Amino acid sequence: MTFQFRFQKVMDIKENEKEKSLAEYNQSVNDFENMANKLYDSLKQKEVLEESTLSKLNKGVSVQEIRHYQQFVSNIEKTITHYQKLVSLTRNRMNEQQVKLMQKNIEVKKYEKLKQKQQEDYLVELKYIENKHMDDLSIQTYMYRGN
Repeated sequence: MTFQFRFQKVMDIKENEKEKSLAEYNQSVNDFENMANKLYDSLKQKEVLEESTLSKLNKGVSVQEIRHYQQFVSNIEKTITHYQKLVSLTRNRMNEQQVKLMQKNIEVKKYEKLKQKQQEDYLVELKYIENKHMDDLSIQTYMYRGN
């Protein structure tokens, strides 16, 4: 007589959902990190450009180069704004995935606790049956010796 958890199939499904949710969360974290790195790179590029332009302005620069610089800065700022939006969206997605993962984890924990409780009840019942069987054997032995 072995222990059979009544909801084992349901628990397996919940564990699979949890694993899938964990994979989705990890993917959202990677997406967020990638977007954050791209934003950082764009900000760093803008900073380097501003520093080099300041040094060129001190040395003297043509009007054409100033226009080129302004156009380039404008493009970088558009890129930065774009990446800021993407970082925000990916952060929100990551947070949503984290909440979803936590919910799945709670569901799995509930089934694990239920399984543990049922297993404890099973062991108590098994011990009771074993004790009853031992009592029956003791009575039979006593009756056999008594005759």
